[in-house]
Amino acid sequence: MKPLILSHYTLTNALGRGIDATSLAIKSGKSGLHACDFETLQLDTYIGRVAGIEDEPISGELVNYDCRNNRLAQIALQQDNFLEAAGRAKTKYGPDRIGLFLGTSTSGILETELAYKNYTTKGLGVPDTYHYHETHDNFSLASYIRQVLNITGPSFVVSTACSSSAKVFANASRFIECGFCDAAIIGGVDTLCSTTLHGFSALELMSSDRCRPADINRNGISIGESAGFVLLEKHESKKEGIMLVGYGESSDAYHMATPHPEGLGMADAMSSSLKRAALTANDISYVNLHGTATKTNDATEDKAVVKTLGTNVPCSSTKGWTGHTLGAAGITEAIISVICLKQQLIPKSLNTETIDSSIEANIVLDTHHKPLTYVLSNSFGFGGNNCSLIFGHS
Repeated sequence: MKPLILSHYTLTNALGRGIDATSLAIKSGKSGLHACDFETLQLDTYIGRVAGIEDEPISGELVNYDCRNNRLAQIALQQDNFLEAAGRAKTKYGPDRIGLFLGTSTSGILETELAYKNYTTKGLGVPDTYHYHETHDNFSLASYIRQVLNITGPSFVVSTACSSSAKVFANASRFIECGFCDAAIIGGVDTLCSTTLHGFSALELMSSDRCRPADINRNGISIGESAGFVLLEKHESKKEGIMLVGYGESSDAYHMATPHPEGLGMADAMSSSLKRAALTANDISYVNLHGTATKTNDATEDKAVVKTLGTNVPCSSTKGWTGHTLGAAGITEAIISVICLKQQLIPKSLNTETIDSSIEANIVLDTHHKPLTYVLSNSFGFGGNNCSLIFGHS
């Protein structure tokens, strides 16, 4: 593939707003996870919540789009001068030549939950302020951002569970390569809601503590929320920065909620990303694992990583900082991978104390600086929707 440069990017999650907040937290080892205090839910778990969303509604002409998910998108777009960067790209290429590819798993489902609660418990019916297409509908995210940025190029929303906002990198690459657009704004947004918190609780997949990827005593995920955006452009020889150099996608077609026990689909996604980037396993300096901290997923990913990359490459999961941000996990960890490349930093697997003896990959337990050339980021979703991304320096 032809490399694409990440001209500008921004990230907001439980660690704070903007790139600097996440970078500082990673270097200091400060987690964004805390005991669940979302809505009125009584769940014994930890969550990664973004502070202040409740106090920053969407108003004006786009008021019908007001929901937690779009609010978080609004907040994230305002960080790191991203709106200004998008504006410059629009001037350079034209609003109809910028694609918009986004990922989410829940969109604004919280608004539907609240409307239903209003209907069932208060007997008041569905409130007039409820707008399904502008909030709950998956495309509401793209529709809202298109209007905020005033761009009219091709756009869609990917919803493949936890790989959603990783796969948008692949989508953008193909659209630019085919000439449908000259640049792309990609990203992902997922926010806390009762459906996912109760759903994962019912599956007995949530930890009662901060998640501990690869730990012998790991017992489940910590759910978080996040929003991240990237401006992708064709690489010009005079332009220096971080590039997307490879991607790989696969589908297990094995089980709705469990990956193939030998990690065949995961390994295939990683192998495909290496092939597309014209790299070998030895070229990878660090792997940002999907690392959910469930017994099955960590063990399966470990098999896939060892099969594809061996046991020497440093690996860690950063979900101990942000929580598992589901549909936004791909973009969150892709941008963290970019931070690692820029700062030549390998983050430890936060909250991991004793590595499971059955795990063979090189799990990092201390954050340290080391020369990095290429970083691979894994995102694996329900249904075996797998995506691996490789980033490197121009």
